[in-house]
Amino acid sequence: MVIKKINPSCLQIMNIKIGNKIVGEEHPALIIAEVGSNFNRSLEKAKELIDLALECGADAVKFQSFIAEKIICKEAFEGLSLSFQSTWKKSVWDVYRDAEFPREWHQELIDYCKNKGIIFFSSPYDIEAVDLLNNIGCEAYKIGSGEISNLGFLKYIAAKGKPVILGCGATNLSEIEEAVKAIRSTGNNDLILLQCITNYPSPIEQANVRAMLTIKRAFQSIVGYSDHSTGDSVVCAAVALGAKVIEKHFTFDKTSEGPDHPHSLDGPEFKLMVKHIREVEAALGSYEKFVVEAEKETVYLQRRSLFAKIDISEGTKLTKDMISILRPQAGILPKYENEIIGLTLARSLKKGDPITWEVFK
Repeated sequence: MVIKKINPSCLQIMNIKIGNKIVGEEHPALIIAEVGSNFNRSLEKAKELIDLALECGADAVKFQSFIAEKIICKEAFEGLSLSFQSTWKKSVWDVYRDAEFPREWHQELIDYCKNKGIIFFSSPYDIEAVDLLNNIGCEAYKIGSGEISNLGFLKYIAAKGKPVILGCGATNLSEIEEAVKAIRSTGNNDLILLQCITNYPSPIEQANVRAMLTIKRAFQSIVGYSDHSTGDSVVCAAVALGAKVIEKHFTFDKTSEGPDHPHSLDGPEFKLMVKHIREVEAALGSYEKFVVEAEKETVYLQRRSLFAKIDISEGTKLTKDMISILRPQAGILPKYENEIIGLTLARSLKKGDPITWEVFK
């Protein structure tokens, strides 16, 4: 795919409404606490995580709606040795079975989120899950990076007419282009693309945050970052570059047993991440360069102006050796020094008096 060079400031990006939040260029980033399988197969624990996410400042919580037999081929994984399995004490099949999000919990949890005032998400991994999420009133669909080449599935989701957040981990631009075309072919243009590195945890030096900007330019889309690195450096960098959605794994206990707990943020860490993100957003300001309120006094204190170097009598023609260029900015600016040399004073000046335009005849 050939990418045309586009000035980012000229991009016309729409706003997308998800629940009670607006996602767009002039709005704060939507922060998603990715629960994943970290509820440990406990409905009460899932509710506790929702409460904790809300307390930590998350805008949304996200689960994953899959059934093991509908997402993986058990036989294909038997005897297969992959690096990510080295920390797993169970087979891939058993890990996925243990991580299933019971479908009978979906309605109760979305109602719980609505009552608490936090957005409920879940990533569907089969047609029945898509329909279930649609029927219970899920506000948007988050599609995991692994589904990016499953074009028929993407179309089915997009055809529901709800905003789509698509992970773009472990992909190239051509694959993203195919996925975007599939989604937009349904007439659904409410699309958010997330740069992502699909490794758990992912190395910070491979975060490739700038790729998010390439995705934004290429597909004229709102963008964000789904982060699996440790800490919050990557997400803060992403927000500084314009990420409008941040997704980060979230847990009540990083030492708890399960595939996602070790690379998740716990409550205090997530709360600190939210704080840092909001500080970055506050610091970004606008594209206009001007003297802000906090520095108005320093204009007077730090800039120089022209002062009388000696006592000067009324009627004297000013010469260069009568002038000092010192702080503060109480008189004529130094750039006008040559313009006032040779002018006659209308009143006398004492040493240290600022030279103003009013002292000349």
